[in-house]
Amino acid sequence: GKCDLQLPPLIEDWTKEHVKDWLTIRLRVPQKTAQNLYDQELTGACLVSYEKQDLLELGVPPAPAIQIIRQVEKFKSSETTESSVRTPKSHYQPKEGESWKSTEMEGVPGNIDEPAETDILSTDSGIQKSTDKETFLHLKRPMTRPFDKNDSSIFYRQNDIFPPMGGPSNLIDPVHEYQLLPSANETTEREILYEFTKEVFSFAASCMNSRTNGTIHFGVSHQPEQGHGQVIGHKITSFSKYTEAFESFISKYFEEQHVTAARMCIRPPNFIQVYCEDGTNSDTWVIEVDVVPTYSETQDKIFYTLLSIASREKKQQCKTECLFVRDGPRSINILADANPRIVQEKVKSLMDKVQCWASARKSAEGRNEKEPSQGHQGQRLKQLITRGRDTFETSLQVIVVTDKCPSSQLEHMDFLKEMKPFAVFEFDPESDVKGTCSFYRRDHIANLHFPYMYTTQDNISAIIGKLNLFKQTSWIFCNGRVNEECETDKPLSPNEWLKKRSGDINNMVSLLCNPEFLSRDKLLVVFMLHSTVTDISSPILETFCALYRTLEGSDNMMCICKDSTVFSHWKQLIDCRCKEDIASKCIHELSLHEISSTIKKLKEPQSQSSKRFLPSTGSSSVLLAKKDEETMTVLDILCENECHNTEIETKGSFEEFKKKIEEDFYRGGQVSWWNFYLSEKKGSLPFIKRDKYNELYDLITPVKGYTSPCVIINLFHAPGCGGTTLAMHVLWNLKSKFRCAVVKNNMAANNEIADQVLSLLTYGKQEQSGYVPVLLLVDNCDDVEDLKQSILNNRRLQSNPMVIILNCERTQFPAESSRSSHIANVFIVNKLSVKEQNLFSDKLQQLKKDHEKPETFYAFMIMTNNFSETYITNLVSNTVKDLDPTTQQGRLFSFLALLNTYVNRSYMSLSLCEALVGIKNALWKPETLDDKMNPYSTLMITFTTEEHGTFQAVRFLHQMIASNCLEVLTKKHALSLSEITINLLHCDKLYKSCMGKDFLVQNLQSMLITRHRKVQGDDKTTLFSPLIENIHDGEGSDRIKEVLERAILRFDRSATLPQALARYFYLKEKDFKSALKWALDAQEKISNSYIADTVGQVHKSHLKKKTEDFGSMDLTPEALDGCLTLGSEAVKAFQVSQKLATKDEQIDPFDLHMRKKPRAYNTSGYVGETEVMMILLDVIKNLPLFPVSDRHKRDKLLQFLRGQHPASSLNDHSNTATVNMFVSVLAKHEMFLTSLKPRLKEIFCVFENYFTYLKPRSQEREAADERNKYKVSEFFRKYIKIFSISEEEKACEKARNPNLSRQQEIVDMKNYLEIKRADSFAGLLQCFNDKNGMEMEHILKKWHFIFDNSRYRSVSDVVNFILANIVLHSIKPSSKLLKKYDELVDILNEELQKEGTHSNVTELYYLSMLLMWPTQDRKLEASATYKNISTYVTSLKKSFHRRFSHMFPARSAIAHFFLGQSHELKRIVPKAKLDHILIKLHHQWQSGTAWSEPEVQKKLLRIKGKSENGVIYVNYGGNIKMLVRPIYLGDIRSGYSREDVSFYLGFSMEGPVAYDIKYENIQ
Repeated sequence: GKCDLQLPPLIEDWTKEHVKDWLTIRLRVPQKTAQNLYDQELTGACLVSYEKQDLLELGVPPAPAIQIIRQVEKFKSSETTESSVRTPKSHYQPKEGESWKSTEMEGVPGNIDEPAETDILSTDSGIQKSTDKETFLHLKRPMTRPFDKNDSSIFYRQNDIFPPMGGPSNLIDPVHEYQLLPSANETTEREILYEFTKEVFSFAASCMNSRTNGTIHFGVSHQPEQGHGQVIGHKITSFSKYTEAFESFISKYFEEQHVTAARMCIRPPNFIQVYCEDGTNSDTWVIEVDVVPTYSETQDKIFYTLLSIASREKKQQCKTECLFVRDGPRSINILADANPRIVQEKVKSLMDKVQCWASARKSAEGRNEKEPSQGHQGQRLKQLITRGRDTFETSLQVIVVTDKCPSSQLEHMDFLKEMKPFAVFEFDPESDVKGTCSFYRRDHIANLHFPYMYTTQDNISAIIGKLNLFKQTSWIFCNGRVNEECETDKPLSPNEWLKKRSGDINNMVSLLCNPEFLSRDKLLVVFMLHSTVTDISSPILETFCALYRTLEGSDNMMCICKDSTVFSHWKQLIDCRCKEDIASKCIHELSLHEISSTIKKLKEPQSQSSKRFLPSTGSSSVLLAKKDEETMTVLDILCENECHNTEIETKGSFEEFKKKIEEDFYRGGQVSWWNFYLSEKKGSLPFIKRDKYNELYDLITPVKGYTSPCVIINLFHAPGCGGTTLAMHVLWNLKSKFRCAVVKNNMAANNEIADQVLSLLTYGKQEQSGYVPVLLLVDNCDDVEDLKQSILNNRRLQSNPMVIILNCERTQFPAESSRSSHIANVFIVNKLSVKEQNLFSDKLQQLKKDHEKPETFYAFMIMTNNFSETYITNLVSNTVKDLDPTTQQGRLFSFLALLNTYVNRSYMSLSLCEALVGIKNALWKPETLDDKMNPYSTLMITFTTEEHGTFQAVRFLHQMIASNCLEVLTKKHALSLSEITINLLHCDKLYKSCMGKDFLVQNLQSMLITRHRKVQGDDKTTLFSPLIENIHDGEGSDRIKEVLERAILRFDRSATLPQALARYFYLKEKDFKSALKWALDAQEKISNSYIADTVGQVHKSHLKKKTEDFGSMDLTPEALDGCLTLGSEAVKAFQVSQKLATKDEQIDPFDLHMRKKPRAYNTSGYVGETEVMMILLDVIKNLPLFPVSDRHKRDKLLQFLRGQHPASSLNDHSNTATVNMFVSVLAKHEMFLTSLKPRLKEIFCVFENYFTYLKPRSQEREAADERNKYKVSEFFRKYIKIFSISEEEKACEKARNPNLSRQQEIVDMKNYLEIKRADSFAGLLQCFNDKNGMEMEHILKKWHFIFDNSRYRSVSDVVNFILANIVLHSIKPSSKLLKKYDELVDILNEELQKEGTHSNVTELYYLSMLLMWPTQDRKLEASATYKNISTYVTSLKKSFHRRFSHMFPARSAIAHFFLGQSHELKRIVPKAKLDHILIKLHHQWQSGTAWSEPEVQKKLLRIKGKSENGVIYVNYGGNIKMLVRPIYLGDIRSGYSREDVSFYLGFSMEGPVAYDIKYENIQ
């Protein structure tokens, strides 16, 4: 019955028996009709090619004919719809007579029940379901070469499975046969070629006789036990030998009259490369021969062949005639039967069949003639690539996903160079060697990455910086690279890839397609498919699924498929995995050449010169290659021919472009080079030249030139007054004299900027001499001094100026900043001169001619109206009169107004603004932010930012407009500052993923945290951020707490917010309990010295408050106990801060601007501890223990504090009960109290070393240094006043004990030296500046006594004694107290022998360098120290680094002495002496002019050495080779050139340093 009928799943595979059964059993066609068709050899292959008329001609009545045709059509359509969920055949062809399994019958007509669905979890977390396990078998098949086409892009992979061999179907679809040739080690090459031709022509004859197209594949297994249809490949030494054998044997196999037909029907061999499963080359090939027996060539002919077959009787080859036809999947020779009668019958039968097949062939060819394609794929490509716009916008971020591109097609991949993709996901492991990557990198920079590099814990900004995203293309090898040594980075097979790499791909896609990274409305993903994807678990398909899932659909995606075959497989896979019809997103009818040309044509016209030139020496120029410019990622380079000969200027759209450039600038955008260029065009007014232009120009190009290799010029300007524009105007007019550049990313590390500046300086120069200087514009650089140092330290810069840094610095008080700056500067304020006002008025008249509404160019109008507050107030009130702050637009308006008012250079990303006002689908831009925010958008501007990735951002046109808008909101709409701030903190959309989220969060926190400091150019110094101060003044403390607590909840990982709240509680509220709670909360989040210091400050403020509360009231013992406990807690906290300061690396990563803050060593822990101790000493000193008149008892109290007597000694029978209670409190805290004096002494010593041995790296920090020195000096005076022994006390002591011990005298001497600050090495170095000869003699006397009379001399005492001699010798060389040079050397020698080379007493090694520096007369040769002098210098460096390296980021070692021209002590020249010679002290040291002063030159010895490997050596004969560090690394030429140099030698605590290095062989 019906159920028992089992048929092959494809009609083409049915035999005439199958057809007969189907007709009678399924369709119930009359038996007679079915038998008639059976007799006429009707197979399934014939049936699918027939139409109704064909059946009528065969004698089928009309009714059954219609039924048969309709059922065939129905079955064929069910095949099409089910092809994605089942395979036509099993993996292996069933043996003859073997019944087909019932599972394979599903979908055959008459058995059309839907197969049961089974869930299949894919590796991408299961996008959709698959309906059959056989899907996987079917989809694993490779793409075969398109029939009868040469396609060099096709390749196979080892172990790919081809479809099973089958019999003829519709005669047009080719039959396939698989063969394996013998290998070279099994037989000879001649035998292999014979086997090849025999199989080719046997197969060809069978196809020609059966009139079916066919392909024979060599290198594919045909044995079921070996894996039927499995690609194996053959090693081929010569393609030509196969082609030659094919050509020469064709005439030997076919009868003469049929040779021409055979040549026309049998195509020459195709050689298809076979790759390993991981995509690498396997050196094997599949050979394919196509047979196309067209009706015109074959007609009704029968083709015999002559084969050489071995005779059994005779062991030799003999020619045998054969007649081959297709029998199912095989070719059979019907002449092979031994029975002549049977052969004759078969031949006769064949003749009849050939007539039928020839007729069917003719019909099939007629139907197969394709109509020319009416597709509109070119138009679709334009739509997809431009997002429905007119051009392909350069602002679009493109991710390309590609597989292996055939080498013949690489030239057509040049459109990628035009696109400059953001990233390429590469699935060709050889791409960087000989593929798309290699092709792209000929002209552009691409960084080679792996997916795991994107799976990191770093924040977005750090990843962008580390991987150079947005600046250079990232070429991400998604399946490894062949030339990698590391196994983990090598290619993998698809199965292994799925297990080991798919996770990294998912993570990478999640990161890159995160809206924080790439805005969806600016993202386009392009899949480039050069070969068929047939495997459902293919890595490139997995990548599609990951992107599809992350982007929530395919809106941002398009696919370019090599041809329709690639497309149909891809479409089928996507439909299966994602249940999405991808057809509308695919291009598959265009050649790669057509695609490339179309995309290039759609590109926006270039607004940059195609060839860019830099000025070079002698008025010459050098061409700046695009690829080289791409390496200078942080610089916007201004070329000599900037804006000249650009593509845009030749286009009709140029007028529109010109208007937009002008409009953007005059509305309030950043000036561009085009603004200057356009103002030079005929008919334009010149660009407005500000009054300060000439002053700045002259400062950059002084008549006398510069003496320093790198100089800074500051331009101080009020925000929004045109300072940066002025600077860029000067650059524009100097672009032929200097190599000009602007730092476009202030977030970049100074070392990176310096490196690129030096690359620009040396670009196109082979020799070191004659560089054109670089003029570098930096806008609001956080640490311009550090940038200068990085440039100096980077390379050899010669004495003529090489780099001029023009630093534009925003400040509220430009004139004051200018006056207080040590650096050459110009300032510009927000007030125009009469001349400037006239120029602006003239410009306005021109703008009125060229633009429709120049009065809306508000930034320009503000300046034209001379920054009039009235103008701005009227403008804002008229524009926002109808604003409703409760709407989406009103909220965005209030957020931006608050941000732009309180945070300089703040903005919000365009995509975030669109989300906030409800623009949902910005992809195809149905509406814009300007439309939605109109009319308020006239006060705002959209611009491109590159500091945190590249994206579009929005801000107010001018800070004065923003602050006025905020005023309208607070006054007219009664919105308080705290209300807007809390709304900002409540708005969840702001903190979801969006472009620039990191920066926005930093700005929000900065608004709440960053204090103003007058020394940094602010209008005043504040305790809190200006916003917090304003809320405090206008709304009270409760609102502050609400705002900060809300901020802490929002930014729960931030430590500085709870720190700020703690500061508010202890400074403003005096609520110390709450303050301590929040300070400890901050400390739990991040442990750094600043947070620990806040904990200490809470305790200190509490202590201060307690002591102030005592006032005139008497202090109780309980209160004293409380004070001492608080003091002890504060000291502990400050000591924690000191420890952490040595480890501080960064500011809280979740806080503040993440800008390049000037690095500093935090000394606040030492200052705080000192203050606390001073407060406690004041309290104890004034305790009501004894009458004021009882001096003896008061001295006793001080002796207790000095640790000379226990607290119990203060007990006295005359004491009152209260006094005894005080004493018991002191006894309770005795250990803490007796630690105060030694601890204070230790802290003063730390400060003395800090200020004396090291100096700030930046001049601007020196003022802060002076303030801190003064503060510490005040503390020291107080300390001395408390702890110095009074004269009465000394007199009493002597009276009581006339024979005062020698030890006590030494203590007295040291106390005296302590008072005079001459008891330490650092203190003695200060004596050069503040002691005269008599004072210094007195100091040396004391040191003499200590040195001569100490029972155990410490190393410190010895080095201090030697230094005291050196200092006195310099101040008063005639003094009788001085030890001789030789004596000092002997003392030093003795101490060095005791201490060895690992001491922490840095000063000991410093003296060895100072006293024993080798001389040309070799006078010291006998000394042991002299022989080891270079070892001691190394010990000095190591010791110094152990003690002070944590202070290095902020400070550098000072050279206190220089090597002079005399000998012995006279050759040690103190820096203080040189300072006296130089009147303009600071400027001359900094600029380097000090070394050309004759008086300085007279005192110092210029010594000779060699530059070697970037350092300097001085050779003194024997083994004495002294290494000297250049004070500026820039003084040493790069290239490790070994040269003779001369220099002045300075002695710093870090070792010897070279000043004023000159190359001896350069005149």
